[in-house]
Amino acid sequence: MTKEFVDVLVIGAGPSGCVSSAYLKKNNINVKVVEKTKFPRLVVGESLIPRVMDHFAEAGLFPALDKMGFEKKLGARFLRGNEVCLFDFSNKFGEGWDWTWQVPRADFDQALANEVINQGVDLEFETEVIGIEFNGTDSITTVKNKEGKTKEIHAKFVIDSSGYGRVLPRLLDLEKPSKLSPHSAIFAHVEDINREKGTEGTLISFDIIETEVWLWVIPFSNGNTSVGIVGPTEYIIQLSKNDDTTEALRKAISLSDYYVKRFGDVEFLFEPKHLKDYSCSVKKLFGDGFALTGNASEFLDPVFSSGMAFATEGGMTAAKLAIRQLNGEKVDWQTEFSDYILYGVNVFTTYVKEWYTGNLQELFFHQPENPDVKRKICAVLAGYVWDKKNTFVRIHDTAIVNLANFIKTEKQQA
Repeated sequence: MTKEFVDVLVIGAGPSGCVSSAYLKKNNINVKVVEKTKFPRLVVGESLIPRVMDHFAEAGLFPALDKMGFEKKLGARFLRGNEVCLFDFSNKFGEGWDWTWQVPRADFDQALANEVINQGVDLEFETEVIGIEFNGTDSITTVKNKEGKTKEIHAKFVIDSSGYGRVLPRLLDLEKPSKLSPHSAIFAHVEDINREKGTEGTLISFDIIETEVWLWVIPFSNGNTSVGIVGPTEYIIQLSKNDDTTEALRKAISLSDYYVKRFGDVEFLFEPKHLKDYSCSVKKLFGDGFALTGNASEFLDPVFSSGMAFATEGGMTAAKLAIRQLNGEKVDWQTEFSDYILYGVNVFTTYVKEWYTGNLQELFFHQPENPDVKRKICAVLAGYVWDKKNTFVRIHDTAIVNLANFIKTEKQQA
């Protein structure tokens, strides 16, 4: 059997894998990436948040992405009947990027992979991981290519950025249920023939149908738009008979008074995809010789577009720690990786949970707005969930509930 020897093996060529491998290559580490699928590929997760821009810039990937002309995302709008809440990333608490992109992921991921290859990373598509063995921090990974041929990749460290494939969690029995209640989504792309000119036509929006049910609208610079419905799994299932995703998404759009005219009669560019019970978790984020990043570790919920931010945060952090370990330094993976990543995950988990309880929606739509509260929440939505100077990060588990209860009490007294 053919054998290859590398310092670091990265599983998956999505944003997390590209950020980690580009950073490793930049620091003269012998890195190899294996990707099960063939690009371009259809992937959900088209709305980014500003924190990811730090990672693309640090990995040297930003210039290539910027040339693609993706639609700029300057904030996000939340709609509830006649109520509107608009977050502007330039008016957030603390430092950080004031904008990001909303992207067709097939094009975005292809651009990332192309740039990683241009930088000299050995990236092998249509190569599936079928087994792995560890001897301390050293590993032997068995992979199979599209012709069915197998080979061994010997590595000193493995970064699993396999996304929904969740390679190491499956192979090493690391799966565990999510803390979040089961939700599902159905989405498709449309040719946005009724798109209005100006800001209205390009603004990403979330239209709340019910407290736990919302429609996403993500316009792209190519004239197409992503439209999706999210809700409790039972609600999503009852939108159609016989799991007809086209019927379900049509019905979902008809429930939106704001968007039914824009999307009610347009054709879907592909049969709508159904993502069932998408939230997931793992027993641990690292072990001897490996780290889990992105959806291979935790996936929360798409309501605040946090997925790619955690993916690239994990990819960059794992790459930096792997370099230190390869250089002979003792790394505290529990503190510097697991505890660090999970702090941000826990902050966002609170926001997702309180969104679905309705408490966060109370804060979003309360009038008159509290500018200080809004700026601090905006920083969280931008992905800066490790900034403990921000009250809504530091005491996230109580700040939202307490303020929401205060607002409700005021309403009752009024």
